[in-house]
Amino acid sequence: MISERKDVRNIAIIAHVDHGKTTMVDQLLKEAGTFRQNEQVADRVMDSGDIERERGITILAKNTAVEYKGVKINIIDTPGHADFGGEVERILSMVDGVLLLVDAVEGCMPQTRYVLKKALGLNKKAIVVVNKVDKGCDTDAINDQILGLFFDLGANDDQIDFKTVYASAKQGWANYDLTPTDNMNAIFETILSEIPAPKGDMEAPLQAIICNVEYDEYVGRIGIGKVVRGKIYDGQPVVLCHDDVTYPVSRINKLYQFEGLKRKEVTEGGVGDIVAISGIENINIGETICAHDCVDPLPFVKIDEPTMSMLFMVNDSPFAGKEGKFVTSRHLRARLFKEIETNVSMKVEETERAECFKVYGRGELHLSILIENMRREGFEFQVSRPKVIFKEVNGHTYEPVEYLTVDVPDEHVGAVMNKLGARKGELITMTPDGRGGTRLEFDIPARCLIGYRSEMLTDTKGFGVMNHVFKDYEPYKGDIPTRTRGSVVVFEDGTTTTYGLYNAQERSTLFLGAGNKVYAGQIVGENSRDDDLVVNVCKEKHLTNTRSSSSDEALRLIPPTLLSLEQCLEFIADDELVEITPKNIRLRKRILSKEQRMKLAAKLKG
Repeated sequence: MISERKDVRNIAIIAHVDHGKTTMVDQLLKEAGTFRQNEQVADRVMDSGDIERERGITILAKNTAVEYKGVKINIIDTPGHADFGGEVERILSMVDGVLLLVDAVEGCMPQTRYVLKKALGLNKKAIVVVNKVDKGCDTDAINDQILGLFFDLGANDDQIDFKTVYASAKQGWANYDLTPTDNMNAIFETILSEIPAPKGDMEAPLQAIICNVEYDEYVGRIGIGKVVRGKIYDGQPVVLCHDDVTYPVSRINKLYQFEGLKRKEVTEGGVGDIVAISGIENINIGETICAHDCVDPLPFVKIDEPTMSMLFMVNDSPFAGKEGKFVTSRHLRARLFKEIETNVSMKVEETERAECFKVYGRGELHLSILIENMRREGFEFQVSRPKVIFKEVNGHTYEPVEYLTVDVPDEHVGAVMNKLGARKGELITMTPDGRGGTRLEFDIPARCLIGYRSEMLTDTKGFGVMNHVFKDYEPYKGDIPTRTRGSVVVFEDGTTTTYGLYNAQERSTLFLGAGNKVYAGQIVGENSRDDDLVVNVCKEKHLTNTRSSSSDEALRLIPPTLLSLEQCLEFIADDELVEITPKNIRLRKRILSKEQRMKLAAKLKG
């Protein structure tokens, strides 16, 4: 018999990057009395990873729970960046509604559209929270924008009838208008009245779907999921189902539920509860746990396919093995295949070469976060330039197209439109923001965006802001101009000198200064022309007996341009690689020998 759990609500917080999701969760936890009065609590307490804290973005979805008026509210903080959309998609199958956060000034951004589209497609009820109203808010304009977005995404009548709450997560208040209060009760009350309570048959055999997997060094793999039907209890014999495969009967060792930021051990759970399960060794995302005497797997939400690929290779540079802890193909293979167990939107393929693996992801950021994590764990390897994944449809080539928005000062609009026009960008709308800036919206092939961010920042003197999200696969748009500048390549092994670099800096932008060890074939800068420039940056000045008024003047070097990991991936050409070690990120030619590169170029021309 179907019944309703009035004492439970399950919600996910979804939004664009930096619209305040994690800060909002902080305030809801404080409001619900999760922390002691004298407890020291860090800002963005849900961002537990080092990279999440450094970059101020959420990468992994995380569970928490609060109690309000006798109702347990399970809250899931989700990533805002579309590259981590796989996290959002699987988490939405655990909840019955969403809190959609929209920045009061920035309005609806590409990722707002993306995550809301996923939620509406799964028929989830949405509550709109207009956050950061302390910065100023034009309520009519923002509400029109949000309503227009719901209509654009094909929301049904029930979904369009959403409640709006105005809030300042930073100041810790929420209300149904712009009047500040001293609490967040408006959000809690709206959750209780608007988000449907979970429904299901408590007396039927168990059925629970696993949407997340964690690892604990004491108890092993822990599956996190939602009980869809029946009851679950510790020690219960269960069957694990994945697609058409059914694993033998296992036994639940321990059962947990979330309470604040901690997992609390419990003896049982029922319909609508979000639980964590240990004791099932080979548990994976997307699987269904069923009662051993009633095997009935659930369909899992479809995860969007990756749109970009990259080669991960064992490092074979002259500096190989000097800085990393894990350097062999065996280490690299084990780490990559371990990643895809929990990262559902990533794929790994073995290639014909044992030391090379093809990794598929959602975008440059998705892949670069994996690279950065591996680097911090002590891995040493090298990666190729990211490439988009093409599809064949009825004999025609299709490519991934992104929906791009660029917020830019009015005086730089022309430069941005020229560059994006050359990159096959199609302008959709152009909207003044009333503050001396303009928002440009484009449809543009994903491959045309590789390397554009740094160009855009240069063209807009650092004031431009771009965001993009995967839209769809469309027919191939044709060739585009590739990188217009060549690389500055090291001539011989050695240590860079001021004298050697001084002669190179007039014709190039350098990426490193004097006193760095380098090897022949390493890239140390960007040439001002379109061909590669081979330079002896280790050259030392010859001493003579003659003195002149100018010869002893100090040589002054322009400070080098230090590239981040993402900038390195954007910069390299098809014949170049990025060498990743725990201590350094280096750029290099695939073929280190100048003679061999020249022979290959001549062969390709002939």
